[in-house]
Amino acid sequence: MPAPQSPSSLPERQAPAIADRSLSAANGFLMLAVSLALLLFSLLIGIFQLALLGSAQFSLMTLGLAILGIIAFFILLNGLVVLQPNTSLVCLLFGSYSGTLKRAGFWWVNPFYTKRKVSRRLETLECGPLKVNDAVGNPIDIGAVIVWRVQDAAKAILEVESYALYVKAQSETALRRMASAHPYDQVEVLEAEKLDKEQGTSAKDTPLPAVTLRDGGDAVSESLLSELRKRMEPIGIAVDEARISHLAYSSEIAGIMLRKQAASAVVAARRLVVRGAVSIVEEALGELEKKKIGAPLCRAEGCHDLKFARGAGCRPRSHTHHQHRRPTPLREGAWISIPDTTRRAARLISGP
Repeated sequence: MPAPQSPSSLPERQAPAIADRSLSAANGFLMLAVSLALLLFSLLIGIFQLALLGSAQFSLMTLGLAILGIIAFFILLNGLVVLQPNTSLVCLLFGSYSGTLKRAGFWWVNPFYTKRKVSRRLETLECGPLKVNDAVGNPIDIGAVIVWRVQDAAKAILEVESYALYVKAQSETALRRMASAHPYDQVEVLEAEKLDKEQGTSAKDTPLPAVTLRDGGDAVSESLLSELRKRMEPIGIAVDEARISHLAYSSEIAGIMLRKQAASAVVAARRLVVRGAVSIVEEALGELEKKKIGAPLCRAEGCHDLKFARGAGCRPRSHTHHQHRRPTPLREGAWISIPDTTRRAARLISGP
């Protein structure tokens, strides 16, 4: 049994054979005048022949020509078309594509053409909100606003049954694909990487993109726009803009994820406070060492304060004396007590 083909090995869609080409047309006012003249002439001849009915000057052939002239008048009228600005007219002759008329105005084309008007004005499509799973697997609701227009009228009419339905369906597909390729928030990326490390999974096998849906901004919009243009180009549709209009967690997990974000913000704030306290202590120790006031830092087991000993060596001190004694002035073998940063940092991380 042959192995299934990968997406990259699947045959690509062939380029359409139909290309939009210009169609020549005559002046509509001139052809209207010719049609009215033909109608007037045919009516006069017909009335004259009916007046001579029964006489020797009556001609059945002349009466038939007058009737054909009246029929030709109505056929010629079928070729008159009025085109508004940003409107195209796709013409087919007995099932064969003849051309596209794009010039606005009053024109006359072959009356036997099958004609269909196509608007080339900008149109707005509101896609969603759709319920999809992001790159991490969390269900989210996402919606987008897409601005598009018909660029090649012949492709839009002849390549698909309904280009408007095609645009709607492909827009939803592109939006789902883009949303499933990006995580919702950076916190989810960090937690997923941490979980991979704990489980021993290699992050290179399934790398997560650095761009998130909430903070991506223009990068997410460009990704969606690129995906839409790739899908719309074969049918002659141009996508001018695509923006995310709605983004939120699904109602099933919205409350849980909001509490999770709040907790992550609190932990991040506490870590910032701890880093600030540690940096202050490091600067103080550096200044003391630079001025050669104290000896290198001594960390005794069970000691909760950072201490310096001036002179050779350092002696651990019991925690009981540390709580009730103030630091004495510097002298040989004296201890300098610095605030218990380690214990405060642990208290900030663990919470009240």
